[in-house]
Amino acid sequence: MAKRSLPLARVYGLLEPGPVVLVTTARRDVANVMTLSWLTMMEFVPPLVGCVLSARNYSFEALRATRECVINIPTAELAKKVVGCGNTTGRKIDKFQTFALTPTPASLVAPPLIAECYANLECRIADGRLVAKYNFFILEVVKAWIDPTQKDPRMLHHLGRGVFRVDGDLLKLPSRMK
Repeated sequence: MAKRSLPLARVYGLLEPGPVVLVTTARRDVANVMTLSWLTMMEFVPPLVGCVLSARNYSFEALRATRECVINIPTAELAKKVVGCGNTTGRKIDKFQTFALTPTPASLVAPPLIAECYANLECRIADGRLVAKYNFFILEVVKAWIDPTQKDPRMLHHLGRGVFRVDGDLLKLPSRMK
């Protein structure tokens, strides 16, 4: 089988690091939602998550200024709302109202949780040294929430250019990790 060259702009779809999430921020009593698909686990306990937010995003300055956010993990059923949030800016609209998302109070941070999401991770910046050069935030999860009524939730994974993959079958193999 002969392989062919792949354009470098398409590498992202091969290494897509995690599910598409909705990040909430709050600054000056104004909450916002942004769609994010570039994040990665960095440590287990305490949980550290690395993520890149473009400096052009409305949420970038809010996160940098307040040093806290919530990573909300939607299921595939919210795909249209997730894409809608990603295709609009909080500078011009209230995304909670526009996309019928329900903000609920977090317990340790100011930004709200999104009630419709399967899980919510309250986060604070643990290390911001890579923000200026790479827009890379290292977040510590300080509180985590999950909806126990949702069994086998299917997450979205962004492959680039409006293409998504939805989680499918589970494969369980022996592991020494506890």
